[in-house]
Amino acid sequence: MLIVGAGLAGLRAAIAASDAGADVALLSKVHPVRSHTCCAQGGINGALGDEDSWEAHMFDTVKGSDYLGDQDAIEVMTREAPRDLIALEHMGCPFSRNDDGTIAQRPFGGAGFPRTAYAADISGFVILHTLYEQCLKRGIKVYEEWFLTQLVVNDERAAGVVAIDIRDGRLHELGARAVIFATGPTSRVYEGSSNSVDCTGDGTAIAYRAGLPLMDLEFVQFHPTGLRNGVLVTEGCRGEGAILVNADGERFMARYAPNKMELASRDVVSRAEAEELAAGRGVDGFILLDLRPIGPEKIRTRLLQVRELSMDIAGVDPCDEPIPVRPTPHYFMGGIKVDVDGRSPRLANFFAAGECSCVSVHGANRLGGISLLDGLLFGRRAGE
Repeated sequence: MLIVGAGLAGLRAAIAASDAGADVALLSKVHPVRSHTCCAQGGINGALGDEDSWEAHMFDTVKGSDYLGDQDAIEVMTREAPRDLIALEHMGCPFSRNDDGTIAQRPFGGAGFPRTAYAADISGFVILHTLYEQCLKRGIKVYEEWFLTQLVVNDERAAGVVAIDIRDGRLHELGARAVIFATGPTSRVYEGSSNSVDCTGDGTAIAYRAGLPLMDLEFVQFHPTGLRNGVLVTEGCRGEGAILVNADGERFMARYAPNKMELASRDVVSRAEAEELAAGRGVDGFILLDLRPIGPEKIRTRLLQVRELSMDIAGVDPCDEPIPVRPTPHYFMGGIKVDVDGRSPRLANFFAAGECSCVSVHGANRLGGISLLDGLLFGRRAGE
């Protein structure tokens, strides 16, 4: 089996397939731990709390999708989420903890309970390293810094790929009995984006050129809190108590989402910010994210990377003053059409998982903390 992409979905698929007895190789245009997953800050969703349930998780996800998500697929994801988080913990992922030793969870937008497990504000980073370590332990072959150019199709079956070894520029064909695309995001089609510069939608385009259907590409999420260069300030800030204010110092979300306030779903918050900016209530084209209600101690321990990025990029210490932010292209809900096992309906032996795929669990809007769950859970199912 050949897996193209060595981020969260690709690594988890490789582990699952290897554990099931497959001979697995990974192909990635960057070193695995430089995959875009390492940029995820806030955390990963799963109903672990005593008062929470997969049914509540499912309802919040369906509602957050603007009722356009595939509800059968959402049920699969929310039912299985706790076991995937516990499996990740058993692999050694260093989640932040409550005082009693259980996995800590913070509130995120659109969620009825604190449901987002996290590791400070470097959640994707530690999850990625945990999974890569497990791949090394299993001796899984990695073709590092290879660039995908074509999906090979023989007799209506996926038979491998054509790729360039970036280091010497040579073109190679790699045969495989099954191919999984886990090639990641597409948002670098926008000039400004939260995505890494290598997230250019290669896998999605190559699948399309091979005749595979794409789905839900009209649904693009703008994250509410991007810095001037597109780097994100995690939703975890608002989960910890940060507020959004306009140039008048008004906490304006009270007019747009009086019940959820800053923890409304991302599409609602981004639209509210856009309306404030259009009405001239921005500060030099930005809205202000005020972390000071959280307190300096929590900022320095739970949001250490946010503070560092804010100081480096915006020149602002969030312990002392608000951070200028604005809506930023972030996530394509759509991608290569697959079922809950990552299987393409059009091509035998071809699968996709993670951000390049579309199981349609996000509908028109993805909730925070779901993208890591999507990659982890459906990567595992595709690998199996």
